[in-house]
Parts: sequence; structure tokens; C-alpha cells
Amino acid sequence: MSEAIAKRGGSAFFVCDIFDASPKDDLGTMEHPIFSLSTRPDRRILSYTHNDVQVDVTPSVRGRATIHDKDILIYCISQLMAALNAGRTISRTLQIKAHDLLVATRRDTSGDGYGRLRDAFERLAGTRITTNLSTGGVEVTQGFGLIESWEIVRKAPAAGGRGGRMVSVMVTLSEWIFRAVQSKSVLTLNREYFALRKPLERRIYELARKHCGRQPEWRVSVTTLHKKAGSAAPLRVFRAAVRRMMQDDLLPDYTLSELPGDLVLVRREAQVLAVGEGPVLGTEVLEAARALAPGADVYALEAAWQGFWIDSGRPRLSDPDRAFLGWVKSQAGVAAKR
Repeated sequence: MSEAIAKRGGSAFFVCDIFDASPKDDLGTMEHPIFSLSTRPDRRILSYTHNDVQVDVTPSVRGRATIHDKDILIYCISQLMAALNAGRTISRTLQIKAHDLLVATRRDTSGDGYGRLRDAFERLAGTRITTNLSTGGVEVTQGFGLIESWEIVRKAPAAGGRGGRMVSVMVTLSEWIFRAVQSKSVLTLNREYFALRKPLERRIYELARKHCGRQPEWRVSVTTLHKKAGSAAPLRVFRAAVRRMMQDDLLPDYTLSELPGDLVLVRREAQVLAVGEGPVLGTEVLEAARALAPGADVYALEAAWQGFWIDSGRPRLSDPDRAFLGWVKSQAGVAAKR
């Protein structure tokens, strides 16, 4: 593994060299409809208000950044969070191997795939956001692009040929996105997120992950879901699309169903570990958990903790017993405050 931070021209940048980093998404763009769900250039200015949050998204002439363009940000955030959790130094500027990014996000690695990647960088840099949305506990009204800048490095072309194959990319994230990483305002995504091809499927999964979280279910009206998704389709068309999603049942970890009153029920599927998979706890640790949480079913606590471990990206644990007891203490603290 290369050094986390390298230097070029006197400035430091982070080298994305972490294999198989768990996909991470920032809470701000999961909650609010920053990205377009259109498969055609979307040049509409989006004005979105929810509770006390105001978001205005202005596209460039190339259109607003799409939900598929967001793969680049997810990859960057995933690399930075993996490094941060490992105690490494991070930077707002990243050096990415284009092939690694395409493979990690399940994109085409043909010449066309690299061309589409360049288009995505241009839309991300050209999309401007004005918002009072806070990240890392700080609320500031500001305007910014999703990425500040980007640069493509290519191999030298053959004699008489055109530009060579894309080798690496330098990306500088916005302060807004980088602050979300530094404050760990992120959630782990199921790797099958990248297998979802329809933009609305991806957006509904994001909302399910953000709002359902570790709760067993989330109820939301179709009208509110339509607003949060940022869909430009009429409400009746959106409702029909959600019903098709219920039938297809393709969302990882979550199922959708319809309730009376034009409501949608998002239910979190049970996480089941195969035999021999996941952290193994000793019987004495379960006894210690009983002392920390009197009257609780320690086997239910163990199952809940394993679900938490899965949601966290299945990290390697040097001391599973200690991690489990720490989690039980935190849960007991939360219960005591209720």
C-alpha cells in the first residue's frame, strides 16, 4: 500500500489505494434531492425546501449531476472513511485510478466507460448548490460545486493517434463534502446499490437507508416520498413507478409495501449471518452483557449487535468481545435517556 498522502507541486493529495473499501454515502445528499433522476440532460433549476432546510441546485449547460454521477463521490467518501478509520491522514484532493473506480462502482471499463466517466466529472463540477444545510454540526449558507476541480491523466498516445487511455484522475472535493467525511456524517451502503440501474431505485434505496436505518420500518406518504426523491414525474406517474418497485423487489436490505391512506411502508429485512460468519463471542461475555443490561435478552442483543456490525461494513475486529460490550453500554445509555 502506498503512502496515504503524496505531494505534487508543493500540494498534498490523498492516494486512493484501499482495496474493497465499504461503500459510504454522506447524510446530506442522502436526505435531500441534490442529484437528477433523469437519463437525459436535466437543465432545470431545483428549489427544494423541507423543514428549515433550503436547497437550490443550478445545473451547468451539460445538465445537473445525476444519481449515477454520484458513484464518484461515494467512491471518494468510501476511500477517505476507510483511511480515516485506519488512522491515516486524509486530504480534500484525491488521486484515483480510473479503472479501480469503474470496477468498484460496477461500471463499464471499455473506452465508452471512460468517456462517460469524464462526462460525470464535468457535471459534478458544473452543478452548483446553494444551501443552509449543515454538515458536521455547522450550518452555513453557501454556494459550491459538488467537486471543486478535476484533472485527467492519460497515457501518451501512439504516434499519429489521439489521446491515450485514461490512467488516473485528480479530484478536489468541495469543503461541504469533505466536512461530512471529517465529522463521519456518513452511512454504509449495501454493495448491491451499484447493481441498481434505475435512478429511482437508487434514490429510494438512499432514502430507505437514511430514514429506516436500524429501525425495523419507516412509514411515509407517497406525496412526501415524491418530494424527497426529487422526481420530476407527476405524482400519479411516480406512484405507479413505486408500485412497480414493490413488485420487482430489487432493493437490497429493504422491502416496500403499500398501506391505506396513500402510504408506503419501508421495512428493513432481517440480517442473517451464515454459520461461522461474523464475530464470535464467548459465553462469559454474554454473562457480562447481562450485568450491563439487566433483564435484557442477551441473545437478542447479540443478534442486534451483529446487525450493527453488518451495517458498519463488516469491519475487522481485533477484540470482538470488547466491541460487543462497548456497544451494549452505548445502548443502555440511550435507553436510560428515553
